Amino acid sequence: MLTFPRWKITLILAVLGIGILCAVPSFLPERITSAWPGFAQVRVNLGLDLSGGSHLLLEASTDDVTKARLTNMEDQVRTELRRGDPRIAIGDISRRDGKLSFMVRNPAQVDAAVERIRPLTQGAGMTGQRDFDVSVVDSSTIVLAPTDAGIANSVNSAMEVATEVIRKRIDELGTREPSIVRQGENRIVVQVPGLQDPKQLKDLLGQTAKLEFKLVDFTANPAEVAQGRAPVGSEVLPYPGNPAGVPFIAVKRQVMVSGDELTDATQVYDQQNNLPAVSIRFNAWGGRKFGKVTSENVDRPFAIILDGQVLSAPNINEPILGGTAQISGNFTVESANQLAIALRSGKLPVALKVVEERTVGPQLGADSIRAGIIASVVAAGAVAVFMFLSYGRFGLYANLAVVINILVILGVMGLLNATLTLPGIAGFVLTIGTAVDANVLIYERIREERRRGRGVVQAIEFGYKEASRTIFEANVTHAIAGGIMLALGSGPVKGFAIVLLIGIATSVFTAVTFTRLIVATWLRRARPTELHI
Repeated sequence: MLTFPRWKITLILAVLGIGILCAVPSFLPERITSAWPGFAQVRVNLGLDLSGGSHLLLEASTDDVTKARLTNMEDQVRTELRRGDPRIAIGDISRRDGKLSFMVRNPAQVDAAVERIRPLTQGAGMTGQRDFDVSVVDSSTIVLAPTDAGIANSVNSAMEVATEVIRKRIDELGTREPSIVRQGENRIVVQVPGLQDPKQLKDLLGQTAKLEFKLVDFTANPAEVAQGRAPVGSEVLPYPGNPAGVPFIAVKRQVMVSGDELTDATQVYDQQNNLPAVSIRFNAWGGRKFGKVTSENVDRPFAIILDGQVLSAPNINEPILGGTAQISGNFTVESANQLAIALRSGKLPVALKVVEERTVGPQLGADSIRAGIIASVVAAGAVAVFMFLSYGRFGLYANLAVVINILVILGVMGLLNATLTLPGIAGFVLTIGTAVDANVLIYERIREERRRGRGVVQAIEFGYKEASRTIFEANVTHAIAGGIMLALGSGPVKGFAIVLLIGIATSVFTAVTFTRLIVATWLRRARPTELHI
């Protein structure tokens, strides 16, 4: 237990040295460390409650998810019945009462239509149910009704996708360590440290970013369009920038190309008027579709639609074959950049609205940091005094281990790019207080072995050996509790758990392995015949 080969000494000191070096950037201003190489810029990030920032609670409408599912299913039904052999003719599809219903023109083809439609339904998670029930009414009408399990599964999937899209958009802003957590069935909590103005965040997250390109229906009667009526197969959409002066325009329902087929979007300047615009690039399939449609519709206008509103309706002067296009409108540089970010990160599967908004000022965070530092210093000081008075030289070894443990915790958090929150500071202070528990167990066991008549070296060796098992078992139980908090908790609970788990690992290493190395070195050099502990 007290024999340390040279390689083991080197390894222990190297591990502790790396941990301490990784903690250094966290004590220096960011303007200094920003000039360092990338691998050296490891620092502990401060959470919302310490650095200030914006807090938003977003809520999704489950009705929007249901409508999107009905629209998608309607498109699939039309395509399947039209493409199959033989082709099955149907009447208009109704969405009344949240169900899809349509009449098969030839009653003899009803069973065949049902057989083609059933494979379009899917299993609703692990419930054993389908997402749609297919039934026949009045011998010729087919009804597709969404099931509760299907709706719940679709809402869960939409919220998972929405969470990832939000994360991508916030990462594009260059913020560090945002907290994005689902809350309940249809809510998402977004916390962005360091962002004091939530307007930019709301504007970015408020965009569904559903981009569509559709042909303008130039056959529509302007008078009817102004009243919100459009010909069959078309729809009326708002067009605030319409040069004709009417804030509406009729477009074909069929989508030429959608934002799902984009690969990139960047803010640029229009070469004709030098105004901000957004340049987009399609994938191979989208580029071919866009080129085909523009080739077939030269000298006809097409509409660029974002979230159900027409941004512009330029004329197709020539085929657009390069797989790229440009979105122009009444953009500022900031709004064009936000649109580019939204398009790059993908569209939200459901619209989100802000139901709660809070801004935490940096002054509150500064007060919390100051209080945390004072608490940490007082805790460390009190522990150091107690250990020195109780165990003398060995207490000093334990105190040195505590100081190194504090630095190593910060270094590990920096390496993991972890975020320190106010509950994390509480875990930090708790770790300082419990870091010497292992040393107390070891030293008391050494005293007990001395009382039994063992020599100095044997007492120390048995003290470390016998106490180590108890120390590891006790810390395993702590780690289990911390792991459960980390897995099941969120926000403050997770912040506390992260610091606790890191502190458990580092404190065991410093309190057992490091102090044993110091004591072994002292024994070899001093060769004491008596032990004062």
